[in-house]
Amino acid sequence: MNKVLRARDAVLRMKEYHPPLSGRTGLRLDFNENTGEPSPRVAAVLQRLACADLTRYPERASVEAVLAKFLAVSQEQVLLTNGVDEGVHLICETYLEPGDEVVIVVPTFSMYEIYAQSTGAKVVSIPADPEMGFEFPTKTVLRSIGAETRLIAIANPNNPTGTAVNRRDLLAIADAAPQAAVLVDEAYFDFFGETVLDAIARFPNLFVARTFSKAYGLAGLRIGALAGSEEQMRLLRKVSSPYNVNAIALTCLPEALDDPGFVKDYVAEVLQGRARLMVQLAFHGIPYWISQANFVLARIGALHREFVAEMRQRGILVRDRSSDPGCDGCVRMTVGKAEHTDRLLITLPEVLATIGWTAPAARKPASRARSVP
Repeated sequence: MNKVLRARDAVLRMKEYHPPLSGRTGLRLDFNENTGEPSPRVAAVLQRLACADLTRYPERASVEAVLAKFLAVSQEQVLLTNGVDEGVHLICETYLEPGDEVVIVVPTFSMYEIYAQSTGAKVVSIPADPEMGFEFPTKTVLRSIGAETRLIAIANPNNPTGTAVNRRDLLAIADAAPQAAVLVDEAYFDFFGETVLDAIARFPNLFVARTFSKAYGLAGLRIGALAGSEEQMRLLRKVSSPYNVNAIALTCLPEALDDPGFVKDYVAEVLQGRARLMVQLAFHGIPYWISQANFVLARIGALHREFVAEMRQRGILVRDRSSDPGCDGCVRMTVGKAEHTDRLLITLPEVLATIGWTAPAARKPASRARSVP
């Protein structure tokens, strides 16, 4: 008998995710964070926190009521989570058995596949074509739905491409797979403005995820939310820890929600900066994909590693995404505060000159993404 402790086979087989979190010194345009600060209301409440506030277990119910009102859903339809990551994990743990199928369109957020694999589920990866602007392959997804399909995870807008799926297609997928949880991850909703949140009452298999790590600037507090039908949310609560969100995050979130002007102003800066970055990429002949999020994915090509390294030498961190499906030679750049975008745009031509980058030969643009090579 083997007396050595051994993890489950599913865990041994699952992929590992090692984000480059250490040594991130410089302007952080690599993780799609808010590049400034959260609302001053959040800073004020942090100053009022007392040590006694930290000795008690956190109570999320009252904050969920505030969030439910903000989202225009009932309190029973929303669950606060430790970031969107935990929300994905809870859905996988609630609905997936070994051998079930999970459908994702790649490239996309890595944790969909990792959490699905941890349950022993089979991941069906459908590639989006970069030459077609990474357009979401709705017809292929619909054809892939079968009796074993138990989860379809869709980031909208998508990370790392910044592309979006139209509402009609998302609801068509939810309608075609009543036996499967359909997760629409709206982490970048604030920069896009379109949602299917209002449809959760009509589709009991539909879940919407939101995060407060991006526009709200609360990434370090790790707070997000899931919304879905009351019946299904009761099942997710059974799996969730009652103390999954810490007391500091719960104290700060209502203040952040109560300052819509701050978020509106920051989003406006991002949208303007995103447009400026895409214009400059086009000016330098760098292929990119039109983004609906707070970042832009660009194809630097064979010199992508040199590009990232030279940016870092100048104190700017950007993310090499060349290992993602369809993203060979691609780099993702976060857009944030106007002054940070200014710095990025000033540094961009310097780096291109240093690495000896030349624009690829022009050819007919592909599909809707006019700047794709």
